[in-house]
Amino acid sequence: MSESALNEYIPAAGVTMFTTTWCGYCRNLKRMMDAEGIEYREVNIEETPGTAEIVESFNGGNQTVPTLIFPDGSAATNPRIDEVRSRLGA
Repeated sequence: MSESALNEYIPAAGVTMFTTTWCGYCRNLKRMMDAEGIEYREVNIEETPGTAEIVESFNGGNQTVPTLIFPDGSAATNPRIDEVRSRLGA
């Protein structure tokens, strides 16, 4: 994975959330972020070329979702809503 590929997904605000359509954890976290008004860009790793590799780079080669990227370029895998809120300073 190139650094420029990753940079495309580092958000200026909110988070980038890598998901799949079948992921229950993804649906739950999206619901909670919607309720809290947390901005996110959803990217389905099964539909967007190159994004599964980005997720793998943060998860020891595994395609574990949800994986979130924060504005500082850090990532969290399957975080709780309080961690998302805290890392965004909300």
